[in-house]
Amino acid sequence: MVDTRLIAGLREIAGDYDGLLCDAWGVIHNGQTLYPGVEEALTNFRQQQGPVVVLTNAPRPSHLIPAQLDRIGLSRGAYDLVVTSGDATHQVIKDLADKPFFRIGPAKDDAMFEALSIQFTSSDEAEAIFCSGVNDDFTETPEDYRGMLTSLAERGLPMVCANPDIVVKFGDKIIYCAGAIGQLYEELGGKVLLGGKPFGPIYDLARARIKDETGKSPKRFLVIGDGIDTDIRGANNQNYDCLFIADGIFAEEARDQGQLSAAKLASALDARGVHAAYGLDSLVW
Repeated sequence: MVDTRLIAGLREIAGDYDGLLCDAWGVIHNGQTLYPGVEEALTNFRQQQGPVVVLTNAPRPSHLIPAQLDRIGLSRGAYDLVVTSGDATHQVIKDLADKPFFRIGPAKDDAMFEALSIQFTSSDEAEAIFCSGVNDDFTETPEDYRGMLTSLAERGLPMVCANPDIVVKFGDKIIYCAGAIGQLYEELGGKVLLGGKPFGPIYDLARARIKDETGKSPKRFLVIGDGIDTDIRGANNQNYDCLFIADGIFAEEARDQGQLSAAKLASALDARGVHAAYGLDSLVW
């Protein structure tokens, strides 16, 4: 067990780092509302320490995300750039670009599909699957896809999963992400390929884009996230320190009577074989 230090704000540890990789959903916002204090925390780090990257498992291209953050209320002065799982997935899909794909994903992801140079076809004719989520994330669950996925897995079709997240909180509602479809597909014997957190391609891409867009090459990154299996595990895989935020999908596992609990957080992290250097209820300065 590695002890996690609970802190009162990012200011306590910011001086030890020169780059920030910050998750979006569950840390910056809940899909509808910007969390209080986030603007100040990110802006202060950026001004005092180094580049701030919004590193998100959103399956869409990064150029679409700033407008979404605008609507939620986060100013563009709070971060330098955005890198998405959608961006990283472009790299993963290159090896399969000659195959016809069957698409699983909602209409809101059309921009991502349009940006890919791949051919889409019916499930019967497909040689691979591209999944960006359930088709209707407000009403459907992975079980709605079990029959279809069973058939596809039996044919040995690889699945490119554009978002490794299993679920996210939209306001007070839990909705399923592409990772949930990928998880079920693996259980059925299918092969799943991923580029987002916690896998390496998204971090490689983030480091390259920071250098290209800011001219800087941070050596001491801090990762901020709420997802134990994505943000925390990804930070561990990259040997980066991580700050766990208890506002997201693991809030109930990490809190006791509404407050972040060192003991409960340790139990949740240990159960998944990961560790976080720091813990914080909400991202504040």
